[in-house]
Amino acid sequence: MTGTTAIRRLGALAVLLALGLAACSTPTEPAPAPIATPTADTDGPNAPFVDAGATGVNVAPGDDWTLPASARPAANSGFFSEEADPDERVFTRSIDLSWRQIQPQPGALDRTSTGAAQGLEFESLDDQLADPSPYWVRLFASGETWAPEWVADDCGVDSYGPDYDGERHLPIWNDCVWGHLLDTYRALLVDSGLLDDPRLRLVFVPGAFTWAEFDYDIVNDAVEAGDLTESEYLAWYSHSWSDLAELAGDRAGLLVFTGEDYPFGPFGAADDLLAQGAVDAGLGIRNGVTELSNFHLSEAPAYGSSITDDGHLVVDESLPIHDGSRIVAAENECYTDCGYDTDDPYYAVRQSNLKVLQLRVNWLYVVPEPSYMTEYPEHWDWVRLSIGQTAATSPDAWAALRDASDEFWRDTPPPSLASDAWPTRPFVRNLERWLVQVDRPGSVAHRSDADVHEAPIEPDNGTAYEGLSTDVTGGDTGFVFSVDPAWAAAAGDESLVVKVTYLDEGQGAFHIDTAAGPSASVERSGSGSGSGSGSGSGEWMTATIALPVGALGSDLKAAEFRLSLAEGASDLDVRFVRVIRLAD
Repeated sequence: MTGTTAIRRLGALAVLLALGLAACSTPTEPAPAPIATPTADTDGPNAPFVDAGATGVNVAPGDDWTLPASARPAANSGFFSEEADPDERVFTRSIDLSWRQIQPQPGALDRTSTGAAQGLEFESLDDQLADPSPYWVRLFASGETWAPEWVADDCGVDSYGPDYDGERHLPIWNDCVWGHLLDTYRALLVDSGLLDDPRLRLVFVPGAFTWAEFDYDIVNDAVEAGDLTESEYLAWYSHSWSDLAELAGDRAGLLVFTGEDYPFGPFGAADDLLAQGAVDAGLGIRNGVTELSNFHLSEAPAYGSSITDDGHLVVDESLPIHDGSRIVAAENECYTDCGYDTDDPYYAVRQSNLKVLQLRVNWLYVVPEPSYMTEYPEHWDWVRLSIGQTAATSPDAWAALRDASDEFWRDTPPPSLASDAWPTRPFVRNLERWLVQVDRPGSVAHRSDADVHEAPIEPDNGTAYEGLSTDVTGGDTGFVFSVDPAWAAAAGDESLVVKVTYLDEGQGAFHIDTAAGPSASVERSGSGSGSGSGSGSGEWMTATIALPVGALGSDLKAAEFRLSLAEGASDLDVRFVRVIRLAD
């Protein structure tokens, strides 16, 4: 009680003092009104859903990305870029700053000066914050022309490089440099209130090396110069990300480490799993090269993704990185840019987006024009409504059937596997999200030659055989799919449809066998009127097939269905299978 009375008396005294000061001082400008939290993207699908129709089957050419009208974006998800583009549902723009810009001298931040880095010019911090829209933050810190001159002088350090853009960089692993950078992050994010700003979506850290992407070119240069040892680097690394996490407190999940697993560093196995260390410290994660959707990303411990003995990929969704509070990010904009090229941009866009969804990404960096967002609007709308979803919230679960080589693992398996595991190495089987294709007697899937892509975008991206096939002669007359129990539980007694993208060749029908019986049959176009002599259209088609009530059965841990060929049907190539909940 005494403490409360004292506080009230101090409060009353403060009011009297304020009134007295106001009477004898020059009036100040009124404080700006607080900026309200921006409205989140809550819009449903742009395109109408393609349903199975009255007959229970609807067949249309090409891929089908439609979702039911009830689908909505996930919480803590979205597209982000340098500039907002509401027409493409890119609502989050960047606040880009250089370290030299905001702290040209030791002490308080400079909020009114402009800056530059990486060939970009930046408005002042205050001017960028004046925009009421959502934003993400990137501080260009390590570059010799990005960092304040006084930092190198005070710390007595030289720069290393140049990087591929001609910039030399300060050694942020130096304790003095790192200490100054931490002080700047504290002033920018904590003292200035950015971490508490409802408009803030994410922050790239630590702001080092080319494009503030934590690659290892500069680290390699320092090692080759004899100025950095493994023990020195690991000693800094052991506390660097916990330093940032402690600085950010309960907002640490908004900080996004921009490095990667198996980072092509100089220390062999000692630096292979360091990105996972940043995540373990409480930060988010981002990868900048998911356009190379086959290469180097199959074993991604920071994302909880690993290769199993049979070459499938599995994601551990129980890890804290997937608890919904952190940022799991990727970037998909370099298809015919950044030194890459392709003569099939739709394929490149499709596969890279399937990859980020397999990794359970919730924030995706895009640039509308080079990301081909206008050219492929239905696909990108599906991505918008898919990123950040969980098995409990997603309207669909899917499997992209394929064999694709991850050339990074051609010579040796990842350390998580025994040396004799993964006999099909380096070929990875499928990209899967809550729907897993499983081989069973009579339902073993076989590699298809119907749609082969050699080195898409870049030679490192390997060879991809899109689609899997039955083998009627060998007795394999279908494909079995296991449904994630959490997805099946969320579906409950809702109506379900399955969309099957298949090559319309050969003859004979197929259908879906379920715990509640078979679906209606899909006739290939070459099978018309039971003639049995046609060869089909030769096009990829998508059949939307209604499933009977109770299709997943009562044992959700064993929920599955089988795509089955009719008696006498010829082999079938299938590329994509998607099961969809229809909110009744």
